[in-house]
Amino acid sequence: MDTHGNASGHPVESWYFCYALQGAVIAGLTPILLPVFVSRSSSSAVGFVMAAFSLGGLAAPVWGEVADKYRLHRAILVSGLLLTGAALAGFVYSASLAAWLCLAFLEGSGASAAATVANLFIVENHPAAEWDRRIGWLQAFYGAGQVGGLLLAAGLAGGTGLLTAAGLSLLALAVAVWKAPAARAGVALRPVLRHPSRHPDWPAGSPQRAYHLTAAALAAGRRIVKSPFAALLGAWMFGYAGATVVFSQYPVLMQNVFGVSPRLSSLGFGAAAALGLFLYTPAGRWADGFAPPFVLEAGLAVRFGAIALLLTLIVVHRSGWLALTAFAIIVLAWSLLSVSSTALVARISPVGEGSGLGLFNAATAVAGVIGAAAGGWIAGRWGYRAALVFAAAAALVGLVGVIGSAKALRTSEPLPGA
Repeated sequence: MDTHGNASGHPVESWYFCYALQGAVIAGLTPILLPVFVSRSSSSAVGFVMAAFSLGGLAAPVWGEVADKYRLHRAILVSGLLLTGAALAGFVYSASLAAWLCLAFLEGSGASAAATVANLFIVENHPAAEWDRRIGWLQAFYGAGQVGGLLLAAGLAGGTGLLTAAGLSLLALAVAVWKAPAARAGVALRPVLRHPSRHPDWPAGSPQRAYHLTAAALAAGRRIVKSPFAALLGAWMFGYAGATVVFSQYPVLMQNVFGVSPRLSSLGFGAAAALGLFLYTPAGRWADGFAPPFVLEAGLAVRFGAIALLLTLIVVHRSGWLALTAFAIIVLAWSLLSVSSTALVARISPVGEGSGLGLFNAATAVAGVIGAAAGGWIAGRWGYRAALVFAAAAALVGLVGVIGSAKALRTSEPLPGA
């Protein structure tokens, strides 16, 4: 039996509902409501606010160290949810860009705090043989929450929507206080990211985006630079930054360029996210059958093609339905990218699986910050067409980088001492 009376073999626990609500808030409501709310200022403001949100995700290693040293897992989860809800409510009662940037950073930091301890509740209370199945179910709850949040966002707008999101964060907090298990004393924090990364393409808030960076991993910089892992990190950052331009501006881009209302944008995103949940299993089979580098190339190629299609639609024919289709393809490509990148990093990292994934996820968060900030600045200065040119160029560089290093990625093994 676990700490709340669940049989050890049962893969679902009641505290998973906390992360379903977190998925609704962070991956469902925030990507739609926050850009639309901030867009009353400028396109640049949208990019900078979403970049600040991603920047808050970089606090994950700090939360991890605190959890490791002081065994405050439940307190970190509760504090993260409280910080997320307070930040969302704060947007409604502030009007300056400086305040929005601070609040977005706090929301991202709170989301990363809640995410950091998610897998630890599993790995510290259950045998290793059950980790993958339980983490898979945790991700399923989070993904279902995202879909529900996107559908809910379709009927909300402005301050009402943000206050609703804040309320859901407080409801998640109540579930956490009531149901979250306690950390076992004397069990060291481990960077477990074993399960294929079934997280939405929204880096700060997903449980699978928790990462743990060690001093040893950071000190191994020279060894990393000389390995194919460095080429993978560089290519991935370009490809992810390109996609982040689109994600960070999505509802505003659709409304201002293609005439698609935020309501319809939210429904389209929700449908794509729901369909994407069914693609992880075949993506895993493809990664096993064709090798992770090939599947990674395919995912990056699909994303580049979809971004290029959006750019073409701006120039040739501003069809809202085709634009929604292109965005859906960008979302669906994540299944290929997520599974293949996780498998590849775990295989070729010169500093071990956990630290390698920590570095990889940190690079993802940095790329998210760069993509959102640069995309917003370009859109505000030269328009959405220029922002999509930048997005397509970054995605292409990422694709070419992976293709150029494909042979090394296919044959690489971890360096001695990993």
